[in-house]
Amino acid sequence: MVSDGPLDLGSPDGSFRGVSKEEIETLLQRHYLPTDKVVIEQNILVYSSGGKRILFETGIGSLQLFGPNAGRLQGSLREAEIDAASIDAIVCSHPHPDHIGGICTDEGVPLFPNAQIYLSENDFNFWTDEKLLGGPLDVAVKVARTNLLPVRDRLVFFKDGQEFLPGVQAIFTPGHTKEHACFILTSGKESLFLIGDLSHHAALLLERPQSEFVYDLDPKQAAATRVRILDMVSKKRMAVFADHFPWPGFGHIGKDGDGFRYFPESIRWAVSPRI
Repeated sequence: MVSDGPLDLGSPDGSFRGVSKEEIETLLQRHYLPTDKVVIEQNILVYSSGGKRILFETGIGSLQLFGPNAGRLQGSLREAEIDAASIDAIVCSHPHPDHIGGICTDEGVPLFPNAQIYLSENDFNFWTDEKLLGGPLDVAVKVARTNLLPVRDRLVFFKDGQEFLPGVQAIFTPGHTKEHACFILTSGKESLFLIGDLSHHAALLLERPQSEFVYDLDPKQAAATRVRILDMVSKKRMAVFADHFPWPGFGHIGKDGDGFRYFPESIRWAVSPRI
């Protein structure tokens, strides 16, 4: 688990809707969080399976739309002694800037020279559509075109329910984008559910899952999907990895009244001598 750094979303009432400002403040205070702004993480998973080294998401790259402290992925990988050239596959839940912004440089040079990139075809077509340039989605489309078009020959499109890499299954969870995907990683009897952008906040969108997030393409559908999937995850007591929850984003999600609650799990450190 490595980090691309934090994303500063600014005032919470600018990003989270369907809940009063007073209720948002109460929820944030209950979790000992600032009430004047929301800062979320960009947790990124590096996973080895079937002889392949797989990177889930690539962070926001050079874009500083959400503050100057993001875009750290390449440095984080070096600190973890992971060579970018050793990445065989990049898996993207959807083509938003903070998920595909680190695939290429601003000049379109691939940062992971040996990696194939996996995502959904309809999301690729939508977010690289030049007809959307100049409109409300202009920045996101520019970032997608800069990062995805130069590696078009390396793109592999997965389908809903498909195990497209060893032990990696895609589950379409629409709303945030047309074909936003979560992933189930399976190894033996163990599994891990990657929630992607199903929820951006461990308090605001879990305890009030019917509320809406400003960057959802279809907020109503996203809320319905969030409730359905989180209910399934909690009933199955699956471990989860959350891109935007507090570092490192690993834990469980349980049912709590009309909403849900996040239970972070401590990291179990394994120390081995350097060779």
